[in-house]
Amino acid sequence: MNKILFIAVHPDDETLGCGGTILKHNKQGDEVYWLILTSIRNHPLGLWSNETVLERDNTIRKVGKVYGFKKIFQIDLPTMMLDQVDSISFINKVANVIEEVQPNEVYMMYENDVHSDHKISFYAVYSCLKSFRRPYINRILMFEALSETEFAVATSQSSFIPNVYVDISDYLEQKLDIMRMYDTELMEEPYPRSISSIQALARIRGSRAGVKYAEAFMLLYSK
Repeated sequence: MNKILFIAVHPDDETLGCGGTILKHNKQGDEVYWLILTSIRNHPLGLWSNETVLERDNTIRKVGKVYGFKKIFQIDLPTMMLDQVDSISFINKVANVIEEVQPNEVYMMYENDVHSDHKISFYAVYSCLKSFRRPYINRILMFEALSETEFAVATSQSSFIPNVYVDISDYLEQKLDIMRMYDTELMEEPYPRSISSIQALARIRGSRAGVKYAEAFMLLYSK
């Protein structure tokens, strides 16, 4: 049995990028864990009502139950304000979770996503994953998040170029159902986080791997 840690900057990133893979790992008997980096709770800007915060917390609980996470970690950094968070504190919070879980595999955000929270999070998280400090980690993979990854500047140095594909043909419909639970994050057709766009990306990735539907990743490290 492996321990698999899925890291989301914002809740819904995990579903967009690797929802089918989470379900597949769980089905295979692996222990799956979820680390959510940001929150709207007690946000300095006060943009969200208490009702909205409670609804978000309820959604996270429901999503976590469907995925079968052994544990959900929330370090409650202020969303949209990670550029103002003390980097040492950020890194220490992530490191504490990683040391508690001691995962064999880590799935994390893509380094060049257009969202500033994603960019900042990548470097904070990756700094916690040095192989000589975390010998239990066998693989580190980056996932793509619609509306963030494909809007990154597309140069040879910054493009998302997948080299690992996971067949999620048996899990796509459940992934889409979970995404529907994030009703405030779904977009209307034909925008990136619409149901049809999520399905279309899975079909394109599947065609590359010779299966009906797949999720694609960039391998950062493997033993």
